[in-house]
Amino acid sequence: MCWSGIPHVCRNVAWKILSRYLPLMADRREMMLKKKRQEYFNLVDQYYETRKQAIHADTYHQIHIDIPRMSPLIPLFQQELVQEIFERILYIWAIRHPASGYVQGINDLVTPFFVVFITEYIPLDIRTYKVNSLPESAIQNLEADSFWCFSKLLDGIQDNYTFAQPGIQKQVNTLKDLMMRINSELHQHLTSNHVEYLQFAFRWMNNLLMREMSLMCVIRLWDTYLCESEGFASFHLYVCAALLNKFSSELLQEKDFQGLMLFLKNLPTQHWNDDDVRFLLADAYRLKFAFADAPSHLKE
Repeated sequence: MCWSGIPHVCRNVAWKILSRYLPLMADRREMMLKKKRQEYFNLVDQYYETRKQAIHADTYHQIHIDIPRMSPLIPLFQQELVQEIFERILYIWAIRHPASGYVQGINDLVTPFFVVFITEYIPLDIRTYKVNSLPESAIQNLEADSFWCFSKLLDGIQDNYTFAQPGIQKQVNTLKDLMMRINSELHQHLTSNHVEYLQFAFRWMNNLLMREMSLMCVIRLWDTYLCESEGFASFHLYVCAALLNKFSSELLQEKDFQGLMLFLKNLPTQHWNDDDVRFLLADAYRLKFAFADAPSHLKE
């Protein structure tokens, strides 16, 4: 039911269940939430002060300068309290995952959870809402819940953020292979104009298309990702392939490297709505069904 889009009034709870954060049994949820929220703030008490240590200074500095750049057109994310929340979430995650640490781009991946979970406490239009007007307990719950669900997401794609980001390298190569099979004409056009997939698709994998679509479209996209097995890894590839395929005719009209790259880095998706995302997901599912387990002769 959630694959096709989650109603706003249900999304807060549904995402927590689909993230494997909330248990399925309703009578266990309150106890589990209390335990996990306390566990998070125990981690904050244990680790957050270490940001002042020289060994962690670079990590904290990078997070500190990245946060103000996040969703600059949405006033919610420019509030000092919200930026402090994001700093804590990202720093605690980085300290607990030394194999990868903080990597630019993962700060974007907290925002959908934060926006979805804050709607438990305030109306739908959260763009200018003053978060410091919420009760302290609500702010703490929002921070802890966002941390754990963000962590669950990254558990499935952590190879994307370890040294040299091998997960992303593999995904980009797989996307290239997919496009050779799905749309050989477009693939050949990109190749003949010396466009490397890594030059545009790295961001698509690193930020899960958050720079390519509006936040509300990304939230709709994640409704489906959370329902798919390895949604943020394998299914995301088919969504990227569907996105590239959708703009095939426009890309084929571009006759040089500069024009192609300009289009690929500024896709005309700024006015997309739920219907556009729904059609993209349907096309991605069709591609997955056709090519996920296809024998190699289909490359022909």
